[in-house]
Amino acid sequence: MLIARLIADPAKLQTGLDAALAELKAKGLPAACAELLDANSRVLQIECPGDDMATLRAVIDSHFGQTDGLIARDEIAVPHLFVSDMDSTMIGQECIDELADFAGLKEKIADITERAMQGELDFRSALRERVALLTGLDEAAIQQCLDERIRPNDGARVLVETLKSRGCRTALVTGGFHHFADVVADQIGFERVVGNRLEVADGKLTGGLVGDICDSSTKQAVLEEELAKLGDGAISMAAGDGANDIPMLEASSYGIAYRAKPKARAAANGWVEQGDLTALLELLEIPREEWLGG
Repeated sequence: MLIARLIADPAKLQTGLDAALAELKAKGLPAACAELLDANSRVLQIECPGDDMATLRAVIDSHFGQTDGLIARDEIAVPHLFVSDMDSTMIGQECIDELADFAGLKEKIADITERAMQGELDFRSALRERVALLTGLDEAAIQQCLDERIRPNDGARVLVETLKSRGCRTALVTGGFHHFADVVADQIGFERVVGNRLEVADGKLTGGLVGDICDSSTKQAVLEEELAKLGDGAISMAAGDGANDIPMLEASSYGIAYRAKPKARAAANGWVEQGDLTALLELLEIPREEWLGG
């Protein structure tokens, strides 16, 4: 049985649902149930027999336009673990692009970032190339960048604090840098932070990194490590927007593509496209009066 939950434009909901149900029936996936979670909810739940998640997702995309949604193969429940990317997911910026602006290199570095997030470049080599371009930048620019440019996305703190109140373990895992991630994690409420470390000497960036690179394999490894601590049957949720998030999204119970690049969106079974991050709390059926962190 497949269970899909989605938040759609109310103006498109009924006509979209009628067309979607007709197409699902024609494709051999007649809905067993299609109704709002309750009278006060805007979340539509559709239940279909079988395991053809790709077809169900395609039908939803075809008839409802931009939505926030989640498709699962079992009853949807609050996860025991939440692991998230940082840049363009928990915050609205790409930290290295904003930092590059202080060196007059934003356009050049942002182009490399975009290509890496689209999956067109090897992440590790693209990261090293961008960091090398920052050689000689004053370390003080990092704090200025944090103060002036870096902001959590709407709903980020409410999502994390509410999940923690339900016993969910939280980890921020980023291909970005601890200089930024440690501060962001504290602002939003994450319990663990994994990222890359910029090398600094005499108050300036050297253009190098310290220690191992945090990349897509690291993100997946952190997810699996934390799950192992929780034991069999633990439910995981991961969120990201770029190609280097794909292994983590695919390995989680609920892989959430947040306003994501096409490859990441295709790899996920959940997505946020129209609302803010609190849409995930609605999809998990956590009552609004129990949300924290606002």
